[in-house]
Amino acid sequence: MHKIPVTVITGFLGAGKTTLVRHLLQNQQGRRIAVIVNEFGEVGIDGELLRDCQVCDDADTASTASDNIVELTNGCLCCTVQEEFLPTMQALIQRRDQIDCIVIETSGLALPKPLVQAFRWPEIRTSATVDGVVTVVDGAALANGDLVGNLEALTAQRQADDSLEHETPIEELFEDQLSCADLVLLTKADRMSHADLDRVKAWLQPQLPASVKLVPCESGAIAPDLLLGFNAAVEDDLESRPSHHDDVEEHEHDDDITSVPLTFDREFDPKNLIQRLKQLVTEQEIYRIKGFVAVPEKPMRLVLQGVGQRFDQFYDRPWQTDEPRQTKLVVIGHALDPAAIRSALSESLNSAL
Repeated sequence: MHKIPVTVITGFLGAGKTTLVRHLLQNQQGRRIAVIVNEFGEVGIDGELLRDCQVCDDADTASTASDNIVELTNGCLCCTVQEEFLPTMQALIQRRDQIDCIVIETSGLALPKPLVQAFRWPEIRTSATVDGVVTVVDGAALANGDLVGNLEALTAQRQADDSLEHETPIEELFEDQLSCADLVLLTKADRMSHADLDRVKAWLQPQLPASVKLVPCESGAIAPDLLLGFNAAVEDDLESRPSHHDDVEEHEHDDDITSVPLTFDREFDPKNLIQRLKQLVTEQEIYRIKGFVAVPEKPMRLVLQGVGQRFDQFYDRPWQTDEPRQTKLVVIGHALDPAAIRSALSESLNSAL
């Protein structure tokens, strides 16, 4: 039988991967798509968002959205493939007659290359292939110097030091995601001026192989035909996709990268909550905040996502009658103090009542 094509969607925290996958599922054009979500943190934020799209089921199959979305919750995918990824893929391969393709959304802290290498395993190799790797880049963040620092300063540093010895692990991760890509999506283009968009594109394009295109997009609105069907067989082409970790036998993550889950049995005013979260970002090295918020007198659940000082929010669906109206957040960052975060957030929010 034919190999199931797998598209890997990677990118840094808050770049817009989940938004992209949601748009793909809502515009699948008859394709039967299975989705694997690799969530960093104990609260399955991204998996729930995808599951609530309710468009993964197909009238011609017995599959449902819950059947086709598999959420991995024990950290970065390149660390959990032996425990969860292999049995997940084997289960999907057994249902290959119900699946046209698989989409894997990696954690923002995961390296794409170790995941692709897993498709060389005998248990998977004969039944599935990495059709292509799509790297999602937050264009608005780059334009503002967030995440990777000031663009001009970073460019000057690279020109001055070819060894790149002064790069941080985050910058190495960013480059590894670019070097493994078959397509790079520059998201949030609607938040950028034409001058900033041109500047970011001019900075990114020289870092990509000539065959890799850089495509601006807004709200994940990209045609499925552009994301699927690369036929790249990436697992057989890894030598042309260099990584900072190629000489490392076993990839090790920074043990200081942690996630702090927060659950409150109460409702919050979004404005006050975001104000306090922004304050927390200045007090600790926080990379990402995301979650669901129960808002007073609102029947809809609020989705909250923050990177740096930028927070996005939208209501995704009504609260279900059988679920508690809880506020659940995940804070992801470096060397975080969970007790201090919980205490500061609880005390500050309680004082605002």
